[in-house]
Amino acid sequence: MVKQISANGTKTIENMIDPSVIDAGYDIVRVQFADERRKTLQIMIERRDRRPVTVDDCATVSRIVSTLLDVEDPVPGRYNLEVSSPGIDRPLVKVDDYERFAGFEATVETKQAFDGQKKFRGRISGVEGMNIQMDCDGESAELPFEDIRRASLVITDELIEAARREASAAAQTEH
Repeated sequence: MVKQISANGTKTIENMIDPSVIDAGYDIVRVQFADERRKTLQIMIERRDRRPVTVDDCATVSRIVSTLLDVEDPVPGRYNLEVSSPGIDRPLVKVDDYERFAGFEATVETKQAFDGQKKFRGRISGVEGMNIQMDCDGESAELPFEDIRRASLVITDELIEAARREASAAAQTEH
């Protein structure tokens, strides 16, 4: 029987690796276990300078994380380590993500129904305390952050252009 790693377990792993990942110039977007049969630890990263994540970036973080996990051994048994970028349709997992991506379209699924629904799609209009505010087809929705099961950005022309501008600006600061 494969022992499952709980959300607390992935949080423990994130807390363990976060300082070293930050020191290397990256932020952790999300840590999760996927495919319980094959036991894959997925770590999603982004560069602190907001330049696009490369394969070399993923390899660098993978080496750092592997070393830490080998020493601390928080995961019982064998597992695969997968390090990747969040992609343009990135998950929104922290309150800061909603602040950073205010004005962009997102899909949000809640743990419980609000006004009779659990799935929302609309423009992130802001954050008020710990509540995420969205404009969904002209209707305002205020969703408690702790009740959000999952959320991600929606690929739109506007998001693609913003990502292009961000990558270009980051490249300009390098020269």
